[in-house]
Amino acid sequence: MSIDFYNQHAAQFFSSTVDIDASSLLKPFLDYLPDGGYILDAGCGSGRDSKHLIELGYQVQAFDASPALAGLAQTLLKQPVTVATFLEFQTDQHFDGIWACASLLHVPRPLLTQTFAHLALMLKSGGAFYCSFKYGQNEVTRDGRCFTNCDESLLCELLTDVPLSIEKLWITQDLRAGRETEQWLNAILLKA
Repeated sequence: MSIDFYNQHAAQFFSSTVDIDASSLLKPFLDYLPDGGYILDAGCGSGRDSKHLIELGYQVQAFDASPALAGLAQTLLKQPVTVATFLEFQTDQHFDGIWACASLLHVPRPLLTQTFAHLALMLKSGGAFYCSFKYGQNEVTRDGRCFTNCDESLLCELLTDVPLSIEKLWITQDLRAGRETEQWLNAILLKA
């Protein structure tokens, strides 16, 4: 299971991702948010993006399913990071934006629509939801982690009964050195 992988390899994953510059992905998302708005970092991993968003003046609540990674992110952010899966996470807060960078890809395909719907409940009307997936339509297991790959048509299918509409789609290369041949689908969804 992916959570076990991240618990066992938390320090290595943290050190290999915490310094990656994801500003090229954040910029299109932030165009849809008010200055100082509330953002949910869903599956925050190392906490890298939460840290950047806080430094830009946004108010960020972060969670991750891996207790080990959440602990490292909490140390980095100097604020609480909740331990929860996407479907377990609950809050009374409504967010201007949800940031799910390279995290929803670990949700099994049969649970993705339910996961999108659950998270959408926490988004304000007109709020923006960023997500990214490795590009494709298959499910793969690698190094003890499960990945659900997604392309434009599959994303449309997954959102059929969810109050989120696709606002913007674009494809990028992996930001990690040596992984530039891997393609990612990036999406900004807006809540009705």
